Amino acid sequence: MTAQDRTRSSLELLLDISRELATTLDMHTVLARVLDLSVANIGAERGSLIILDANQEPVDAAIVVGGRMLPHTVEQLKGTLSHGLAGWVMRNRTAVLVPDTSQDERWMRREDDSAERTGAKSAMCLPLTARESIVGVLTIVHPEPGVFTDEQLALLRAISDIAGMAVHNAQLYTSLENAHRRYRELFEDSIDPIFVTTLSGQILEANRQAANVTGYSLEDLPKQAVQDLHAVRWDRVGAGFERLAGSLTVRYESELRVRNGAKLPVDVYARRVEIEGAPCLQWILRDISERKDLDALREDLSAMIYHDLRSPLANMISSLDILASLLPLDENDTLKSVFQIATRSTERMQRLISSLLDIHRLEAGQSIANRTEVSIASLVGDALDSVVPMVDTKHLSVTQELAPDLPPAFVDSDMIRRVVTNLLDNASKFTPMNGVLRITACRKGEWIEVGVSDSGPGIPPEAHEAIFNKFTRLHTERMPKGLGLGLAFCRLAVQSHGGKIWVEDEPGHGSRFLFTLPVAKTA
Repeated sequence: MTAQDRTRSSLELLLDISRELATTLDMHTVLARVLDLSVANIGAERGSLIILDANQEPVDAAIVVGGRMLPHTVEQLKGTLSHGLAGWVMRNRTAVLVPDTSQDERWMRREDDSAERTGAKSAMCLPLTARESIVGVLTIVHPEPGVFTDEQLALLRAISDIAGMAVHNAQLYTSLENAHRRYRELFEDSIDPIFVTTLSGQILEANRQAANVTGYSLEDLPKQAVQDLHAVRWDRVGAGFERLAGSLTVRYESELRVRNGAKLPVDVYARRVEIEGAPCLQWILRDISERKDLDALREDLSAMIYHDLRSPLANMISSLDILASLLPLDENDTLKSVFQIATRSTERMQRLISSLLDIHRLEAGQSIANRTEVSIASLVGDALDSVVPMVDTKHLSVTQELAPDLPPAFVDSDMIRRVVTNLLDNASKFTPMNGVLRITACRKGEWIEVGVSDSGPGIPPEAHEAIFNKFTRLHTERMPKGLGLGLAFCRLAVQSHGGKIWVEDEPGHGSRFLFTLPVAKTA
């Protein structure tokens, strides 16, 4: 055969191999075909193809001897890569032609390599690469030494280049299939209803839980639009869902309308995803019935506490007023101290009950009726009087930085006094012995900004919003216990006056609570 004929034959062979490998993406099929074609066309007796993962660890292989596939274990493959020629090729990323295996130290000798049995052999070993990464090692063996030529090595290198891309593509396909299978398992096994819709909201797919909860079959759900099943918060997702872009997940509360007419409270998590290259919307609806029931229970408990404590407390306050006129408090310091403790405790109870009442009224949408022009300095002074005992007990320093000529605020004086008192009370609790409290007030346009600072442990940034929710407390050892209503009342009270309240701090350096109040129009 002339050189031209051999070249033509090699090109035809490579074309045939390319065509055959292009017909499948199954990893085991690819392995078997690459090895069969290599052994058959090189004229070898045996061969192996070891597949590597991204960490250069063996994950699969095909081993053929005398036309028969042999079983193998991962441990056997690791041994071959640790001590054999294939391992040297993998580490050095270099193709090798070994004319005589008995003369090459890199060859891992087995029992049948002895001179009394099969003896010395010829071998070629090449790395399979794809996109500059090694994806496998191909080894071809002939039972006689000195058989393979450089021309055959070049042909095998061309085969390995084609095989490398075929193995890489098969790996990608397997990885994609595994990811798709995991997604399907998560999708179907989720305890939450999940819907996949078009960008206009038409349902394309739903999981089993979606069918169970809504009462619609998996065949009927694609006939629905997601906006037909729950009240979409268009202010959150935008008209036409345009705010669901990129990786942004939008969350809001709504009610899921089920087939029997009932409504189920849900948290909705919506985001844009790509499925098989097509842009879609994914909707996860989480049942919050238990949370709503718990909230209702808390509301009932709060109302019960308010109604059951209000009358006894009024009697206690009246009794203390009568005792104050009958007892010689100025003549007995011990009696006076005990009486002051009782008075402060009833005042604290009264503030808590009033805050509970205000929370109910403000959440119900009732407006503030008792607004008057009030001096910020007098509000701060009254609030400080309420926390004097704790300030004295902990030896706290209090600084006031109230801007001169500060105009009056137009507020409900009792409600805002309790806001300042709550903030000062919290600041006193969180500030360690010999710490510092700071109160500031200044005018900013048509608003007065009031600040209360402490030198306590601070509040983590992720809790800056949550602490203003009802019944929310920070669960740390250094945080005093409470009902978690004080800051909820503060936010409702300030917002009902049109103002804002927020916290600024760095954990470990104290907290600063700020809120704004409207300036009186005559100011």
